Amino acid sequence: MADARNTPVEIGPSADGTRLRIVWEDGVTSEFEPRTLRLRCPCAMCVDEMTGLRILKPEQVAGDVYPTAIHYVGRYALQFVWSDGHDTGIYPFDFLRDLWEERSGDPTG
Repeated sequence: MADARNTPVEIGPSADGTRLRIVWEDGVTSEFEPRTLRLRCPCAMCVDEMTGLRILKPEQVAGDVYPTAIHYVGRYALQFVWSDGHDTGIYPFDFLRDLWEERSGDPTG
């Protein structure tokens, strides 16, 4: 059974179109700035697979980076195609929810 905390019921742009908005099954709404998501890309090009240390540096990502496409990966993740050409990161829903809670400082979102 899927965890309501990590199950999106709505994914789309924020009201002003500048952020990714996810409404979770447990009622929490998350809004992510594109650059924040790009900087947190979990792929092997951005994070060292052996050490877990982030390889991607903030100065390598433009302030105005944005997704040119968003694809569902099964029923568990999103994949972004970024305006800087990067497209290898898969963002599982539990990763996105954890990122939201980390950024908001509130474990309930």
